[in-house]
Amino acid sequence: MSETSAGGRTFDELDKLSTEELREQAFHLARERRDVEFFWSVLRHLPNADEAAVLDGAPNSVGPIIDEANALWRELTGHGYEESAPLLRAAFIDYLMKH
Repeated sequence: MSETSAGGRTFDELDKLSTEELREQAFHLARERRDVEFFWSVLRHLPNADEAAVLDGAPNSVGPIIDEANALWRELTGHGYEESAPLLRAAFIDYLMKH
């Protein structure tokens, strides 16, 4: 029996989604929750992650930081996940299951 996420979906249901669908859902949820830490955790899995160091994540600027992280994501991936796909899928599913 599959474990059910906080959103009421099972792992198997989430695993059937494309990586891009998982990313959209996880980013949407993280944005609603203002969860900057989640954005940094997934950005670190990208090949050019050192470019993310320019964002400081100061607590008083959470909204703009999330927007910058989302823009940086698009820049670094071009919506192509390459060898990072398995780690990113796992991170997205894990986040959606927990929240």
